[in-house]
Amino acid sequence: MSPKPLIFPPLLLLLALGCANGEDPRLPAQLYEDALQKNQAGQGDAARLMMAEIVKQFPDSEAATKARKDIYQIDALQKKDLSQRQQEVRITVKRVMDALTRYKTKKGEYPSNLIDLVPEYLESAPLTPWGHPFPYRAFVGVPIEDVTDRRGKLSQRFNTRFDHYYFCCLGTDFEPGGVGMAADILVKDGEILDSVKEKNFPPLPTPQPVR
Repeated sequence: MSPKPLIFPPLLLLLALGCANGEDPRLPAQLYEDALQKNQAGQGDAARLMMAEIVKQFPDSEAATKARKDIYQIDALQKKDLSQRQQEVRITVKRVMDALTRYKTKKGEYPSNLIDLVPEYLESAPLTPWGHPFPYRAFVGVPIEDVTDRRGKLSQRFNTRFDHYYFCCLGTDFEPGGVGMAADILVKDGEILDSVKEKNFPPLPTPQPVR
C-alpha cells in the first residue's frame, strides 16, 4: 500500500513556501487575507491564531501592522461576547432557582426532574445559551428521621421528601472544571457554591429512600 500524501493546513503550507522562496512580500498579505476571510466567516479563534502567526513570522510587514490591530478588536469582541453569554447563563440559572423555590412552596418538596417545572413554573425545559441541559438532582437531606409519639416513645422512619437539590451549569465543554465559557456554576438549595470539582455532584446522605 502506497503511503498517503501529506496534507498541510493552508497556513503551514504558505509558510513553507515562504521559507523556500525567501522573504516573499506577497506571503504575509495573502496570509492576512485568509485570516480576514476566516474572521468574516465567524471563525474568530482561527483568524486570531493566523494573525498572531503573521505578527510572529513577519513582524515588520504591513500585514503584521494590520494584524495587531485586528487581534485587539477580536479580543475585545470575544470578551464582550463572553460577558453577554455569562449574563445569559446567570439569568437562566436565577430563573430556574426561582421556579424550584415556587414548586417547593406549593408541593412541599423539590421536583425529581426539571421537566416537572414545565409548564406551570417554566415554559420549557431550561437549556444553556449553547444548547446544553442543566444537570439536576433532588435528594433527601435526612433520610432517617427520629419521631416521638404522644407517649414519648422514640422511633425512626424514612423521610421521602426531596428537600434539597443540586443544580449546575457545566459550561461550553459540558465537563467539570474549566475557565471562561467553560467555567461551571454549582447551585445547592438556591445558593451558588464553588465550581464543580468532580464528575458527579457532591456525595448525598445515605441511605436515600427508594421511590
